[in-house]
Amino acid sequence: MENVTIMDHPLIRHKITRLRDKSTGTWEFRKLVEEIAALMGYEAFRDLPTEEIQVETPLETCHSPVIFGKKLAVVPILRAGLGMVEGILTLVPSAKVGHIGLYREPDTHEPTEYYCKLPDSIDERLVTVVDPMLATGGSASAAIRFIKERGGKKIKFLCIIAAPEGLERLHNDHPDVQIYCGQLDRELDKNAYILPGLGDAGDRIFGTR
Repeated sequence: MENVTIMDHPLIRHKITRLRDKSTGTWEFRKLVEEIAALMGYEAFRDLPTEEIQVETPLETCHSPVIFGKKLAVVPILRAGLGMVEGILTLVPSAKVGHIGLYREPDTHEPTEYYCKLPDSIDERLVTVVDPMLATGGSASAAIRFIKERGGKKIKFLCIIAAPEGLERLHNDHPDVQIYCGQLDRELDKNAYILPGLGDAGDRIFGTR
């Protein structure tokens, strides 16, 4: 899959191992998600366009690159995606933040939208959709579809853990979207949970059940 990048950085792999551990508490889990998002964002933003500007250093004037074009937008899929936002904003503090709220129907596991608020000029921005888990791929695919329907053109998707089923679906539904995945797991169980996975990311981020 040409539009899929599976991360192999040892820091990301190490931090994902800590996420998997059921003894990892809420505060540490939340910090790890934020740190992994920042590490993944560093790689995902490698292709950002730049332009040269003139800068006066303490010693002389020189030309140096800055990011060119409209600012970025970060769009978490609620609620677990919120845990990744600060990691991205650490890299790009000026990025605008939107929100997409979806829930899965318990029987069909298909997504239903209950909230969608995106930054202005979404058609001119690089939109980075974030969600820690890519399970069936239904929520991610629907969120990206909503963004496209509202004018989004250049979109990236970042997840920490993916199941093969979800990755294949997202790839097939949106071959134009660059997908970045921290680690690819084995499979989904009958309840559409990723195995071996790390449990419910939203519950572990926010300390709920």
